[in-house]
Amino acid sequence: MTNNKQQMSKLVIFSLLGGDLNQGFPVVTAQLWYNNQLFKITGSLPAIPELSKLYSRWKLLYEAIHQRLGSNQRIKVHSQDITNISVNDFDEVCHQLQRHINAWLKSESFQNIERQLRTVLSRDDEIRVIIETNITSLHRLPWHLWDFFEHYPKAELALSNHEYASPQVVRKSTTDRVKILAILGNSFGIDIDKDRSWLQGLTDTQTTFLVQPTRKELDEQLWNQYWDILFFAGHSASIADGEIGEIYINQTESLTISQFKNALKTAITRGLKLAIFNSCDGIALARNLADLNIPQMIVMREGVSDLVAQEFLKNFLVAFTGNKPFYLAVREARERLQGLENNFPCASWLPVICQNPTTVPITWQELHGRWGDTETCSEVSTQSRISTTKTKSTIATQKGKLWTVLLSTAIVTLSTIGLRYLGVFEKAELQTFDQMLLLRPKEDLDPRLLVVEVTEKDIQSRQETTTGVKSISDSRLAQLLNKLQKYQPRVIGLDIYRDFADPPNESKPIQLSTELSKENVVVVCKGRDRKHDPQGVKPPLEVPVERQGFTDAIQDPDGTVRRQIMMMAQEPSSVCTTPYSLSLQLAARYLSYENIQPDFNEDYVQFGSKVFKRLKPGRSGGYQQRVDLGGIQIFVNYRNADYQRVSLADVLSDKVNYTFFKNKVVLIGVTANTISDTWSTPYSAAQQPYQEIPGIFIQAQMISQILSAVLDKRPILGVLPFWVDIVWIWAWSSMSGLIVWRVRHSLLNKGCVMFAIVIILYGACAIALWAVPFGSIILLKQGVWLPFIPSAFAVLASGVVVLFVQRSQKFPTSSEVSMQNPPKLDETR
Repeated sequence: MTNNKQQMSKLVIFSLLGGDLNQGFPVVTAQLWYNNQLFKITGSLPAIPELSKLYSRWKLLYEAIHQRLGSNQRIKVHSQDITNISVNDFDEVCHQLQRHINAWLKSESFQNIERQLRTVLSRDDEIRVIIETNITSLHRLPWHLWDFFEHYPKAELALSNHEYASPQVVRKSTTDRVKILAILGNSFGIDIDKDRSWLQGLTDTQTTFLVQPTRKELDEQLWNQYWDILFFAGHSASIADGEIGEIYINQTESLTISQFKNALKTAITRGLKLAIFNSCDGIALARNLADLNIPQMIVMREGVSDLVAQEFLKNFLVAFTGNKPFYLAVREARERLQGLENNFPCASWLPVICQNPTTVPITWQELHGRWGDTETCSEVSTQSRISTTKTKSTIATQKGKLWTVLLSTAIVTLSTIGLRYLGVFEKAELQTFDQMLLLRPKEDLDPRLLVVEVTEKDIQSRQETTTGVKSISDSRLAQLLNKLQKYQPRVIGLDIYRDFADPPNESKPIQLSTELSKENVVVVCKGRDRKHDPQGVKPPLEVPVERQGFTDAIQDPDGTVRRQIMMMAQEPSSVCTTPYSLSLQLAARYLSYENIQPDFNEDYVQFGSKVFKRLKPGRSGGYQQRVDLGGIQIFVNYRNADYQRVSLADVLSDKVNYTFFKNKVVLIGVTANTISDTWSTPYSAAQQPYQEIPGIFIQAQMISQILSAVLDKRPILGVLPFWVDIVWIWAWSSMSGLIVWRVRHSLLNKGCVMFAIVIILYGACAIALWAVPFGSIILLKQGVWLPFIPSAFAVLASGVVVLFVQRSQKFPTSSEVSMQNPPKLDETR
């Protein structure tokens, strides 16, 4: 349907037939279309052979002066030995050309036309002026120099062949984006990257770039896709005395319009509305393409410099996509080129529209909204019979109901944010987080890590259980460490508390103090906590603080371990003074062999390019009840895999191949069920019955996470900023409300839609969290914990609210509005 602005514009078509510049035109007709009426005026134009010669002189000087100024042309110019010229000489020829054109159009025989036009036209009218002729030399004249265009600032010129027909359009495109086929041809000696960047910057478009394509590639795109705009940038030329245009699509191939006209005709019947040739000497291209009845084109009438072509395209796209009418957008972009004419003379002369007179110029709104196919002038007349009152009423109704929907979804969003802030969703969010982790597939074992476990069998077989926190004697631990050192591990982590020193036993050949003093051994201690552990656990006296790591664990309100502390400041009176966790100490020492050194900051820990950012204190992700997020805490991105493990007895009895240990992180800990050191993880709920795991394996998970993130680029988990969470929830709430509003028919259909949206939402959140490598593929660089539960609540609540509002106010969906106001039988689109 033609919009009001198009209906208010006026169209003037000048037909120059039966003559030429040397003989004159005995019959010139001007057709004026406005207010759905046609006025036809006749006149004539005398011969003016000097105008043809003057244009030829101007063209030679134009090419020569541009060649002398060194401007990059999108076609090679031919100056025909004119070398001794000045800018003043060229300016004089330009003025002569302008004077001759105006003198010719002020001829008495033509004044009947101009006088009658001026009685009808107003200075504020939007006027489309089309010059209709088959004479090439007339198409090349700079008609915009006619002072008519000075008097009517909203008028713009277009060219047309004498013979044309309405394009037969069969619209089948299913996308609401403007589809652009951009051909970036032979760019030797010129820069067309700017053209590409301007097209890429457009919103609500789907642009396909063909960079130096072959003829077959271009042909297939035109045949197999639906396009709204065809764009070309590169070299082009006119051959056969200016009658045939060709474009250079790559370094070796050029095409004339006739060589791919079948594909072009198909594209036009499928809705191609606009072709832009941002290249040189495009008049012949336009004449050839007009024979295929394309609605409109923009070409450059002469050779064009890179900067001029780029600036025109930028200014035209800004104006056209800013909802200016097509002709006014071209005029504005063309006139703005005048500022470049110190360096590029006559730049503002170059762009020109070529128009099929049977069609109404498309607007950006129509391209984006698919408001109908190409319309003929007769269809414009038919459109005037539509009731404007009914149209305005329908639009107002739709807008009013749309605002009601948007307001309802906004209220739902704010309510959801408030409930989340109060912690209503926290437990459900934590449980959903666990479920999404459980859906991930199995991963490979981490080959860099090996666990030596002290099992119940190890303890019972030697009756090792003693007082305090010991679970293995000093002598056996010393034997174990001595044996492991022979296997050349990179680093050994002792996850067993030993907060006192046994008296030396000279009868033992291996002393524990000696083994603990070795540089690749890291021991554990536990910090003092006024609330839960006022004492803490001291490290062995033989080990300096540089080889100590704390093992303080943090549980969520439901008892599950989802976070690890990498660094934290200890209380001044704490017996454990190290600020580094055992997992960080072991990972850092392993990575030092890879020449990767850590960088510690109060907000992050960095190894090479991998940064472990802390969870922000207060409300972060699903945590809304101000859980303790002190120190540098990160999520544990659990590896859905077991770990290489051997028992203490197997190591001491030499039942293990030494290659199991070489160059690895070896972690020693107790897994005996008589030792109360088990914890819940997201995977505990998947065990039947519910099963906690020993702390040594949680430490292994934490070490593996750091090593895998740094060395394997395995993603780490994070959360969005609080305000992004709000936008996410609002977006899903709005989408649900709008879709439910537009869906017709039963409540069951609307309920199914809401259910489908929740399923899609769950999939999006799961994929965002599944930031793990699958073979050689990494889905995301960082996993993100997206707010599923609040978003799902907002989706369902918005849908229900919109349903309630629809039923209480009895307003129809947008599609139902159109059914209540069906078009009359004589109305066309």
